[in-house]
Amino acid sequence: MPSLTPRPFLRSPGRNFVAGLLLAFLVPPGCYVGREDLGNVNRPGTSCRAVTCGEEEEVEVPIPDGRRVRIAAYNVRRLFDTVCDSGACGGSNYEELPSPTSFTLRASQVAGAIASLEAGVVMVEEVETEDALEALRERLPGLPWAVLGETGSPGSVDVGVLSAWPITEVRGHRDQVLRRPDGSTTTFARELLEVHLDVEGTRVIVFAAHFKAKSNDDPGRRLAEARAAHAIVTAVAAAHPRALVVLGGDLNDEPGSPPLEALELDGALLRVARDRPAGAVWTYSYSGDLQAIDHLLLARNAGGVYLPESFRAVRDSSRGLGGSDHAAVVADFVLTP
Repeated sequence: MPSLTPRPFLRSPGRNFVAGLLLAFLVPPGCYVGREDLGNVNRPGTSCRAVTCGEEEEVEVPIPDGRRVRIAAYNVRRLFDTVCDSGACGGSNYEELPSPTSFTLRASQVAGAIASLEAGVVMVEEVETEDALEALRERLPGLPWAVLGETGSPGSVDVGVLSAWPITEVRGHRDQVLRRPDGSTTTFARELLEVHLDVEGTRVIVFAAHFKAKSNDDPGRRLAEARAAHAIVTAVAAAHPRALVVLGGDLNDEPGSPPLEALELDGALLRVARDRPAGAVWTYSYSGDLQAIDHLLLARNAGGVYLPESFRAVRDSSRGLGGSDHAAVVADFVLTP
């Protein structure tokens, strides 16, 4: 399996950097204030909409005291570096070959989009190499830790994680054999990247995912990915009951589809967008059809809770965010003291 090595911040952060982290990511209990288009001010004891059996009702949802962590997932759309790895690049070929100038501009555009999310953890999809991920990391001083789930295929676009906090452990799951409904076997289309973080002494675990695309569709593979991801994530959450555990990424299917139903089947994983209206959750437009295919799911253990109504699909155009054809998804979570 290719190396999954976290890449730390290589320069000593200054006082302003540390103060920025404390302000952005270690917000005290009470009023949380973020960007106007992201923020949803909540206070302990306020009434928030909750979803019960698919129907909205007004209930009193107590917001626990604890450290707030904002987590995002973002398909950046085909961030290729300037080296041709496949031997067939540019033009109509799958692997793009940007000039150094074009790559610099694109990396800056994507990094700016990520910075606008004001998240402490960002799972990214469709990043080609560690060099491409490093280009993002060096433009994001607030996210000094990074790791890529490189599959090892020439010209592949992979998943990665950028974090404000140290990465302490990394695991890959792509070598696991999955079984389609017809009995045939397959693997995860990309790495299912498991990343453990030390958030000021509390363990946070994220799983960055990118399931099989619908081009040259293989719905059985996507369902196999979902079933396996459910088993892996819930097992890790059970093994670390005091950790906040979140699965996120481009899952290429909408709520109500077999893969999403498999992920939500027994209630062990909460799709946090359930408490938001349809207009707030779509992430991709296909021939004018607005689809919610990028998701965040929280493991229901004792490690933390979702901050009600904090989920957003963030875009800066009618198509997506930062030049991508996908919106980013972002939500706030509260660590259990």
